[in-house]
Amino acid sequence: MVLLTWIAEVADEPLVLEPADRRAEWETNTWWLSAEGEDRRSLSVSAVVAAFERTASALQVRVRELGFPGAVTFSVWHDEQAGQLRCSTGSVPADELPFGGDYALSDGLEPVIKGFLADGEVGAADPEAVPSLVWAFSVGAVSR
Repeated sequence: MVLLTWIAEVADEPLVLEPADRRAEWETNTWWLSAEGEDRRSLSVSAVVAAFERTASALQVRVRELGFPGAVTFSVWHDEQAGQLRCSTGSVPADELPFGGDYALSDGLEPVIKGFLADGEVGAADPEAVPSLVWAFSVGAVSR
Protein backbone atom coordinates (compact mmCIF):
# COMPACT_ATOMS: atom_id res chain seq x y z
CA MET A 1 0.00 0.00 0.00
CA VAL A 2 2.19 2.77 -1.32
CA LEU A 3 -0.31 5.55 -0.54
CA LEU A 4 -0.37 4.63 3.16
CA THR A 5 3.45 4.75 3.25
CA TRP A 6 3.47 8.18 1.57
CA ILE A 7 0.93 9.50 4.07
CA ALA A 8 3.10 8.29 6.95
CA GLU A 9 6.21 9.91 5.43
CA VAL A 10 4.53 13.35 5.43
CA ALA A 11 5.04 13.49 9.21
CA ASP A 12 8.83 13.36 8.73
CA GLU A 13 9.16 15.77 5.81
CA PRO A 14 10.75 19.22 6.27
CA LEU A 15 8.40 21.58 8.08
CA VAL A 16 8.42 25.37 7.77
CA LEU A 17 6.34 27.42 10.21
CA GLU A 18 6.78 31.03 9.23
CA PRO A 19 3.65 33.20 9.47
CA ALA A 20 5.48 36.08 7.74
CA ASP A 21 6.17 33.87 4.70
CA ARG A 22 3.06 31.83 3.98
CA ARG A 23 4.31 31.11 0.46
CA ALA A 24 7.37 29.30 1.86
CA GLU A 25 5.10 27.36 4.20
CA TRP A 26 2.78 26.36 1.36
CA GLU A 27 5.64 25.32 -0.93
CA THR A 28 7.42 23.29 1.75
CA ASN A 29 4.47 21.91 3.72
CA THR A 30 2.06 20.85 0.94
CA TRP A 31 2.05 17.34 -0.49
CA TRP A 32 0.29 15.75 -3.47
CA LEU A 33 -0.59 12.09 -2.99
CA SER A 34 -2.06 9.74 -5.55
CA ALA A 35 -2.77 6.06 -5.93
CA GLU A 36 -2.61 3.89 -9.00
CA GLY A 37 -5.88 2.33 -10.16
CA GLU A 38 -5.21 -1.01 -8.51
CA ASP A 39 -4.12 0.65 -5.25
CA ARG A 40 -7.34 2.65 -5.08
CA ARG A 41 -9.45 -0.46 -5.32
CA SER A 42 -7.45 -2.20 -2.59
CA LEU A 43 -7.55 0.72 -0.13
CA SER A 44 -10.25 1.12 2.48
CA VAL A 45 -11.57 4.43 3.74
CA SER A 46 -10.77 3.42 7.31
CA ALA A 47 -7.12 2.56 6.49
CA VAL A 48 -6.51 5.89 4.73
CA VAL A 49 -8.29 7.84 7.49
CA ALA A 50 -6.21 6.06 10.15
CA ALA A 51 -2.98 6.83 8.24
CA PHE A 52 -3.83 10.55 8.06
CA GLU A 53 -4.84 10.61 11.73
CA ARG A 54 -1.50 9.06 12.73
CA THR A 55 0.33 11.62 10.57
CA ALA A 56 -1.66 14.48 12.13
CA SER A 57 -0.79 13.21 15.63
CA ALA A 58 2.90 12.91 14.74
CA LEU A 59 2.88 16.45 13.33
CA GLN A 60 1.22 17.66 16.52
CA VAL A 61 4.09 16.21 18.55
CA ARG A 62 6.66 17.83 16.22
CA VAL A 63 5.02 21.26 16.41
CA ARG A 64 4.81 21.08 20.20
CA GLU A 65 8.47 20.04 20.43
CA LEU A 66 9.38 23.04 18.29
CA GLY A 67 7.57 25.25 20.78
CA PHE A 68 5.75 27.15 18.04
CA PRO A 69 3.37 29.49 19.89
CA GLY A 70 0.63 30.11 17.30
CA ALA A 71 -2.11 28.20 15.57
CA VAL A 72 -0.97 25.43 13.24
CA THR A 73 -3.38 23.39 11.14
CA PHE A 74 -2.89 20.16 9.20
CA SER A 75 -5.45 19.89 6.41
CA VAL A 76 -6.44 17.25 3.87
CA TRP A 77 -8.56 17.64 0.74
CA HIS A 78 -9.35 15.85 -2.49
CA ASP A 79 -8.23 17.71 -5.59
CA GLU A 80 -10.87 16.40 -7.95
CA GLN A 81 -9.29 17.91 -11.06
CA ALA A 82 -5.93 16.23 -10.42
CA GLY A 83 -7.40 13.04 -8.92
CA GLN A 84 -5.16 13.45 -5.88
CA LEU A 85 -5.30 13.79 -2.15
CA ARG A 86 -3.49 16.86 -0.96
CA CYS A 87 -2.41 17.78 2.53
CA SER A 88 -0.71 20.76 4.04
CA THR A 89 0.50 22.14 7.35
CA GLY A 90 0.35 25.89 7.95
CA SER A 91 0.57 28.44 10.72
CA VAL A 92 -3.08 29.43 10.43
CA PRO A 93 -6.31 28.38 12.14
CA ALA A 94 -8.68 26.13 10.15
CA ASP A 95 -10.95 29.03 9.17
CA GLU A 96 -8.03 30.91 7.55
CA LEU A 97 -6.51 28.25 5.29
CA PRO A 98 -4.81 29.85 2.27
CA PHE A 99 -7.22 28.79 -0.46
CA GLY A 100 -8.21 31.34 -3.06
CA GLY A 101 -11.93 30.97 -2.36
CA ASP A 102 -14.59 29.50 -0.13
CA TYR A 103 -14.25 25.98 1.19
CA ALA A 104 -16.25 23.90 3.67
CA LEU A 105 -14.64 22.32 6.71
CA SER A 106 -15.57 18.67 7.17
CA ASP A 107 -16.31 17.29 10.63
CA GLY A 108 -14.52 14.10 9.66
CA LEU A 109 -11.99 12.85 7.17
CA GLU A 110 -14.19 10.06 5.79
CA PRO A 111 -16.11 12.15 3.20
CA VAL A 112 -12.85 13.51 1.77
CA ILE A 113 -11.33 10.03 1.49
CA LYS A 114 -14.52 8.47 0.08
CA GLY A 115 -14.51 11.07 -2.68
CA PHE A 116 -10.89 10.34 -3.51
CA LEU A 117 -11.26 6.55 -3.54
CA ALA A 118 -14.36 6.79 -5.74
CA ASP A 119 -12.61 9.14 -8.18
CA GLY A 120 -11.06 7.24 -11.05
CA GLU A 121 -10.64 10.12 -13.45
CA VAL A 122 -7.47 12.20 -13.49
CA GLY A 123 -7.61 15.54 -15.24
CA ALA A 124 -5.30 18.51 -15.51
CA ALA A 125 -4.33 19.93 -12.13
CA ASP A 126 -5.22 23.55 -11.46
CA PRO A 127 -2.92 24.93 -8.74
CA GLU A 128 -5.46 27.67 -7.99
CA ALA A 129 -8.40 25.26 -7.62
CA VAL A 130 -10.34 25.67 -4.40
CA PRO A 131 -11.37 22.41 -2.73
CA SER A 132 -15.01 22.05 -1.82
CA LEU A 133 -14.41 20.04 1.35
CA VAL A 134 -11.39 20.20 3.68
CA TRP A 135 -10.60 18.24 6.84
CA ALA A 136 -8.60 20.34 9.26
CA PHE A 137 -6.85 19.21 12.44
CA SER A 138 -5.16 21.55 14.90
CA VAL A 139 -1.55 20.49 15.45
CA GLY A 140 -0.45 23.64 17.28
CA ALA A 141 -1.54 26.11 19.89
CA VAL A 142 -4.42 28.43 19.12
CA SER A 143 -3.44 32.05 19.61
CA ARG A 144 -6.45 34.30 19.97
